[in-house]
Amino acid sequence: MRVVVADDQALVRSGFGMILAADGIEVVAEAADGVEAVAEVRRTRPDLVLMDIRMPRMDGLEATRQIMASGVATRVLILTTYDVDQYVYAAITAGASGFLLKDVTPEHLVAAVRLVRTGDALLAPTITRRLIERFARREDEVTVAVHRDLSELTPRELEVLRLLATGLSNAELAERLVLSPTTVKTHVARILSKLGLRDRVQAVVLAYATGLVSPSDL
Repeated sequence: MRVVVADDQALVRSGFGMILAADGIEVVAEAADGVEAVAEVRRTRPDLVLMDIRMPRMDGLEATRQIMASGVATRVLILTTYDVDQYVYAAITAGASGFLLKDVTPEHLVAAVRLVRTGDALLAPTITRRLIERFARREDEVTVAVHRDLSELTPRELEVLRLLATGLSNAELAERLVLSPTTVKTHVARILSKLGLRDRVQAVVLAYATGLVSPSDL
């Protein structure tokens, strides 16, 4: 695991770095603003960026957009003190693969970083429901193409996507469907590949945008 930590406070960057390093995660670079974050991603090609939202020169949302547009295989985990809807929606539409608040515990932070890297993470539980409901109501905010042909999916894959969109983890999907975790991972990977999606975040958004599921299914 190679990570770039982007935050305008040196103490915060140092603290995150120590937490990650203690769990064997390498911090390859730090950035004090969005401009530096984009530059460090291009230079180091990390697996993941731990990205603050409010930073000088360029904020974390614009930095995320530029990183996603650059074509690098880097995921972005947004970490902020602001539990405000507009930031959640903007971060996801910018291409972020996860969103956590800064009051997260060290253990949860490390777990989130590892899960986002594998595509098995979404958002802090406190904001997941609001995000889903907002996307379901506001299709104009959805950046994932909603014309994707779901008919390419098998009946089992559609079932997996429907349950995935309700927020279930791979372990919970395996238990619900009476499948092995490995089989579930295979189904999820095939769904993402067939629909041309980057990760589970886009899969959830697409499921609601296409009407496969609705907030009432939660």
